[in-house]
Amino acid sequence: MLENKVAYITGGTKGIGFGTAKILLENGIAVAFSGRNKEDVSKAEKELQQYSDKVLGIVSDVRSIESEAAAVRGTLEKFGRLDFVIANAGLGVFKPVDELTSEEWNSMIETNLTGAFYTLKASVEELKKTEGYYITVSSLAGANFFENGAGYNASKFGVVGFTQAAMIDLRKYNIKATTIMPGSVATNFNGNVVSEKDEWKIQPEDMGNLILDILKMNPRVLPSKIEFRASKPGK
Repeated sequence: MLENKVAYITGGTKGIGFGTAKILLENGIAVAFSGRNKEDVSKAEKELQQYSDKVLGIVSDVRSIESEAAAVRGTLEKFGRLDFVIANAGLGVFKPVDELTSEEWNSMIETNLTGAFYTLKASVEELKKTEGYYITVSSLAGANFFENGAGYNASKFGVVGFTQAAMIDLRKYNIKATTIMPGSVATNFNGNVVSEKDEWKIQPEDMGNLILDILKMNPRVLPSKIEFRASKPGK
């Protein structure tokens, strides 16, 4: 069912993006992934080649529509089609709203929210051809506000709303759209250093397996919004 399918993942050099790329490659899906740092992209590409040779690392910045369009072209040049797009790239700055700078605000909105739009805008015509799937990685912060989260909350609430509206727009082309809202994930996000203390958290491969399950679902069903959390929160 998924053989000969091609996925493009933003923010694929580490964390959720890398874990998802690994799972998809292990299940026969060709994967193009992007990141902003050339060295990180090269390192991740080399590591992912142990799971499949159908992998391509691309240097791209989701804050640029031109950059994302080039990433999609690179994916097509390598694999010839595009079936699944996973908008995962994101960042967070956590400060009281009166201390949050305009630069920090813009960095989150441009990466987390505008980046999701640019990634879809660059790929939507190809998804129409394959009747593909567009998935965004939001956060439980897209439904639950918290102290010091004004900018991050705004961006992730926006991703949820954007994806849900896009889902309605795109289904007439038989393109599906889902937003996933994970809780705590064991990544290096926000300066965290992954260790045994993170074992209770969602693991990046858990996200990959969830996305794989979504892609395997019967075409008649659409899980348009998914909250995904650890079953037993850490102490």
